[in-house]
This record gives sequence, C-alpha cells and structure tokens, in this order.
Amino acid sequence: MVPTAPGAAVPAASGTSGDPGDASGDASGEPGPPGGASGTAERPGASDATGSTGPSGASGSTGPSGASGATGSTGPSGGSGSTDPSGPPRAPAVAGAAGAAPRPPAAARRALPREARVTVGAVCAAGVLCAAPAPVAGVPWGTVVVLAVLYALCEPGVLPGERHPPSAVGPFLPVLLAGALLLPPAAAALVAVPGSLAGHPVPWVRRCWRAAHLAVAAWTASLAARLLDGPAALRAGDLPYALLPAAVAALVFCVTATALTGAVLVTAEHCPPAAAWGEPLLGALGPHLTYGVVGLTTALLWLRGYGVFAAVLVPLPMYVACWVFARARRVRDAHEATVRALVHAVDLKDPYTRGHSERVGRASALIAGELGMDADRVDALRLAGILHDIGKLGVPTRVLRKSGPLDAEERRLIQLHPEYGHEMTRGLAFLDDARAAILHHHERLDGSGYPHGLSGARIPESARVVAVADAFDAMTSTRSYRPARPVASALAELDRCAGTHFDPPMVAALIRALTATTSTATTSTASTSTATLAPAPAPAVVPQAPAGAARAAGATVVGEGVLVAAGVVGA
Repeated sequence: MVPTAPGAAVPAASGTSGDPGDASGDASGEPGPPGGASGTAERPGASDATGSTGPSGASGSTGPSGASGATGSTGPSGGSGSTDPSGPPRAPAVAGAAGAAPRPPAAARRALPREARVTVGAVCAAGVLCAAPAPVAGVPWGTVVVLAVLYALCEPGVLPGERHPPSAVGPFLPVLLAGALLLPPAAAALVAVPGSLAGHPVPWVRRCWRAAHLAVAAWTASLAARLLDGPAALRAGDLPYALLPAAVAALVFCVTATALTGAVLVTAEHCPPAAAWGEPLLGALGPHLTYGVVGLTTALLWLRGYGVFAAVLVPLPMYVACWVFARARRVRDAHEATVRALVHAVDLKDPYTRGHSERVGRASALIAGELGMDADRVDALRLAGILHDIGKLGVPTRVLRKSGPLDAEERRLIQLHPEYGHEMTRGLAFLDDARAAILHHHERLDGSGYPHGLSGARIPESARVVAVADAFDAMTSTRSYRPARPVASALAELDRCAGTHFDPPMVAALIRALTATTSTATTSTASTSTATLAPAPAPAVVPQAPAGAARAAGATVVGEGVLVAAGVVGA
C-alpha cells in the first residue's frame, strides 16, 4: 500500500510557467536553469528534478522506534547478552507520598494474551525444576555464592546510584558460562537467580522471567558440558579439547535463551518467527562463542587454585569493554535523537515537507551503498540527506508556507537555507561529514546552482549524492500542481539531466539500485510489489482552498514504494 499523510493538496499558484515536474522548470523559489522558465515559483519548498527540495506528502517523519517493546535474550548487539521481554504486565500504579501525584495509567499497559501467560508460567516452572535439586545435592556452595555475587554486581539496578548506563552489560554472560563449566546443572541454574531478582527496577513478573529463563539456559549449558566430559577436561587441563565443551555450552546457552525469549515474543507480541528466533540467533552466536572462551579461561584459572581472584580478574576487562560499548551506544543514540529533533522542528515549521527529509536520507544511503562506500561514509550521507533542509528553520515561516508565487526577496530568503543549515550544524562534531552536503546540495554540475555556483568536481561528492536523492523523492511525491511521477519516469528524468544538473555516476547508482531491487521484489512477491509500486492517485486539487486547509491532506509518495522494497524506507 502506498502510504499517505493527512493533508489537503496545496492550490497551484497562478502565473507560473514551465512544467513544475520537469527538470527544466523552476520550483518553489529555486532558480530555473538558464533560458528556462520565467522565474516564478509555485510554492516554497517544492521541488523538481533540478535538485530543489520539495514537499513530500508522506506519512510523516519517523520518530523513535516503536518496536514491540520486547527484546530477545540473545540480541545481535552482543553487548549485554540477555534482556527482558516486555510482555508481562506492569505493576499497578501506586499513589506516591503526600503531595505526589499517582502515576497515570499507561495507555500501552495491557494484559498478556493467554498463550503468553502460559509460556511465561511454563518457563518459570522449568526454572524452578532445574534449580530444585541443588539444595539436596552435594554442590560447592562457595563457588555458587562467589559467582552469584559477581553476576549480581554486574546487573544494572543492583548497585545504588545507577552505576550502570541504560542498556548496559547485564546479565554478564561469561560469569554464567563459567558457572556452567564449574558447577553441576542445578547449581549453575542458581547463579543468575539472585542478581536477576534484585536488579532492574521492573515488575516482579519480569524479574521472575529473567531469573527463570537464564536458569534454564545455564542448566542446559552445564548439562551439555558434562555430556562432553567438560569438567574432567578442565581439571586435567586438557587443551585444546576443553575448548569443545566450552563452545558447545555457549552455543546451547545461546540457543536455549533465544528460543525461550522468542516464544514470548511470538505469543505476546505476535512477532514473525524469523524476527523472534532466526535473526536474534544469528546475531548472538558470535558473541556467545566469545563469552564461552572467557568463561573457559575463568574456569581453568579457578581450578588451578586462583579461585575468587580468577573470577574477578578474567571477566573484569570484558565487563569494562562492554560498559564502554554501552556508553558509546548511548552517545550514538543521543546523536540520533538530536537529528530527529532537528528534523521534527523543520516538519513543524513547514508541515508540507513532512517525511521528505527521512526519505532523502535513506535514498542517499542507498546511493552510497551502491557506490561501494564504507559503512561510516554511508551513515554520514544518510545524516546529510536527513538534515539537508535543516536551514529552513532560519527562513521566515510566512515564506515557507506561502501558497502563491514568491517575489524576488522571498526567493532570496529561500536560497539562504543551505548556508543557514551549514552554520547551524557547525558546532556538532558528529555532523562534520554532512555539513558539505547540507551547504552544497543545490549546486548543479553546470555551475547554475547555489549558493556558490560550484560546478563539476568542485561540488563535494556528498552534495552530489544528496542532490540526486532529493530530486528523486521530489519527483515521486504528489504536488498540488501535478501528480507524482511514476518511478520509471522520474529515473528517466534524472538520467536526462545527468551531466548538466546531476553527477552521472550518482544517477546511475540510484537507477541500478532501484532497478535491481524492484526486479527482485517483483520476482519474489509479484502481487505485493505491484501494489507497492503502483502510482497513487493524486489528491483532488481545490484551486480556491485557503493556505491553512491546503495542508490538511498530504501528498502520496510513489518513490517510497521502491525505497521500501530496497530496504531503506520503512513502510
């Protein structure tokens, strides 16, 4: 289905000249090519294939992920290893102390489906059964206590003062895997229980789930190691054979934890099986093998007489590395939040362009990937595409929202937005690579663009990428004065203007990427692709509609269907 956004079509301005959708015409206060149209503008922010940015009528800018709220126990990040599924119901709101307002009821708070409750209950019962034999069996309780305390200290929420950053390293899996190699299965199942129940200020149902599914995973890992004579190999120092039971124990732990968490995701959140089991498992295998090696080293040193010292000495460096990784991820998340806030500010100031920035960022990343750029460069171009119009925050709102033609002064103000954007991002070090594209994305290869009239190779490569992505999204978005172009027509127009307005390699990269992707999608799911790529009907145009009502219905986006198929635009 082609996504649409609320809003009414903007009335076409009278007195304009040239085809607004043609690369040779002008739009929105952007200068037309030499000898082109008369220079009048339809609406600020509109765009054609000249690379001018324009309104999109897509479904709106994307905000923070609205994921299911459940995370797999063996997520692909490899940093933390295991986190809670968010299926169990939250604790009821409790009124605070005198003068404190009670917690308002959360709209998202809801009871688990019956099948999910059964799943959680079954896993908790299995955890109890796994650990139950420990009190009556001869187990080294000193080892259990030391590992359990060390594990608990690694759990966020156990130590006061929030010593761990959010999404940090708990549970600390090398400690659990060392326990699986050193202890009988029932005792190994107990190592994670105290820390899981004490950590994380979440409802007790979630704590019990965490403790139970980790206990079951540790029990199965310990049993697998014993079936391969892992404890005997460790006591004898039989290397490299001891690597085998350690690796098998880590893999069994990974598979068990992923299977249990996936079951909750499927029953509680109705996640597809591939998303609940396949993807998390593939992403977690490598990290868990690494954890297994660390657990093996800890167990070997423990049995060589180093005891508690080994338990702290070996996992500690890995804990610090994971903690630093979590902090780096927090910084990255803060950067992404900053970008989203800036884009949202632009969307609020000029609602007609809502969603345009996100799509240009994703299309820029698609082009960069097709050109073989490295991951860091692709991400920088994605940010450049998202923020290419951030300078419109410095343009008067009356100019951005004007529905009629722009006069010379208003056109001059519009054309200042690249320089405004360049200055606004000057102090953000993580956007250094994007600033050149923000400043020069309206330059043209023949030198007729702005703000500096650069030509050819003098235009930064990043700006040439964003210019193509910007024009493609503009042409495949419905405007009040024309319907969205079909994808093939938009690509043909880009190809026609390659060498004068756009850099031919960038245009060719976009054409290759979209052509290959849509061909694959058509072969695999013909009916879905046909529905996705079919041009949407243009919204009805009401010539006398007032400017305020003109934005009550948004534009549909044909090109977004192709980018959805390419995996760079969310549906």
